[in-house]
Amino acid sequence: MDLAAELVRFNPDPALAEWVGKLLDKSKSDAIKIQALTFELAYYKRIRFTNKSEQFSAEQRELFEESWNADTSALEIEVEQSDSTLKPAKRAGAGRQPLPDHLARIEHRHEPESCTCGRCGLDLVKIGEDVSEQLDVEPARFFVHRHIRPQYACRSCETITAAPIPAAVIDGGMAAPGLLTWVMVSKFMDHLPLYRLEQIAARSQVPLARSTLAEWVGRVGVALQPLSDRLAELLLERSVLHADETPVPQLDPGNGRAKKAYLWAYRSNDLESGPPILVFDYQPGRHGVHVRNFLEGWQGHLMVDDYAGYKALFTQGVTELGCLAHARRKFFDLYAANKSPVAAEALRRIGELYAVERQAQEMDATGRFQLRQVSAQPKLDELRNWLTQTRIKVADGGATAKALDYSIKRWPALIRYVESGALPIDNNPVENSIRPIAIGKKNWLFAGSERAGKRAAAIQTLLGTAKLNDLDAHAWLKDTLEKLPAWPNSRIDELLPLQALLP
Repeated sequence: MDLAAELVRFNPDPALAEWVGKLLDKSKSDAIKIQALTFELAYYKRIRFTNKSEQFSAEQRELFEESWNADTSALEIEVEQSDSTLKPAKRAGAGRQPLPDHLARIEHRHEPESCTCGRCGLDLVKIGEDVSEQLDVEPARFFVHRHIRPQYACRSCETITAAPIPAAVIDGGMAAPGLLTWVMVSKFMDHLPLYRLEQIAARSQVPLARSTLAEWVGRVGVALQPLSDRLAELLLERSVLHADETPVPQLDPGNGRAKKAYLWAYRSNDLESGPPILVFDYQPGRHGVHVRNFLEGWQGHLMVDDYAGYKALFTQGVTELGCLAHARRKFFDLYAANKSPVAAEALRRIGELYAVERQAQEMDATGRFQLRQVSAQPKLDELRNWLTQTRIKVADGGATAKALDYSIKRWPALIRYVESGALPIDNNPVENSIRPIAIGKKNWLFAGSERAGKRAAAIQTLLGTAKLNDLDAHAWLKDTLEKLPAWPNSRIDELLPLQALLP
């Protein structure tokens, strides 16, 4: 029924007819808006929770899920505000993760305005409490430590006595260990350039010039270098290592541009005993001489990709382990490009090998070796036969041939992991550890010099190892910077961020 037409038929007051007409137009507009918002909300939920999201890589999904969650939440509120008949969605705490027990609690008690009954006037009796919790945060809070050293004189001896000046990482500096820790963690773990830290301090009316912050980074890097060097020594005592490298732009003032340097990463093997260790080594290039210098004299199993720079090591007593994840990646890219049935079959077979590893995840080395021999070895034999037979049928030069050739060429290194229960199947652990560097590079843009790169590598070595050992990197570094100035070199291992060495 057309309400506007019916209203005209009754011939009402013109002003009333105009007012009712506007009201009807607004109602129609609101209905259209609600319909549009509801449709948009349904669309966002569909692409968020259905296979559409699987078209993205894991990193892309993580990036876009943030926007999806924000958009759907905003749309739900807009729909609720547009439709007065719609009851707001309940947002009870049921199913929500409990807030961590170690956080400080500030209690706010909300008592009724009166302790007497509003109906009969009798006193109310407490029968229980309703407790809800909200998480809060306090931004960086700057404060000042005042060190007061009274001086006492002996009139008889004509001497003056005072407590010694507390040892500090930066003698005579104004930065306390907590402030130095905040700068290091913000720069090297949270990837914040120094100019942003300068801006954060300025919001609290605290002048921290970038030149001052840079000076602190340099001095702390020098102070922490012995700890980084010691971690490298302990790492080289292990018999199985992971290695990888990533490019880092470095300023080249002579040419007025940036050149390509490399951050090499070395990581311990999670399948061996001992706390995990991660060491970064900054070098001006990617030549294999850098990895040979770092591993000089070391002999063991080295898990790497197919980069030629590692090859010379395998003639000097180092045993090569091939990364099955790299082999899988060749087929994954092929399948993503054209849904190749060859790639699909390769992914299925490799997936079965990873299923064996998941089954052995909680086993010791002996149990894992036995399972690999019984379950993985036959699958590897079948995979090799399939690879060689399939390669015969594939023309040279194509993407399918290249994916098959990669696995066939590296076959001895790829299957070496089944010879023991303590050898890794792929290089994912070090790749995961090196991934945050890619985030940092986008914020730093470049390393200022080779010395700056080496200093960053030392600090990242310590913070990265702390993270692997499930330590609070901020708490560990603050404690270390407080102790380090007066700490004896003979006890340096006690300061390392290794869980097994902490008291």
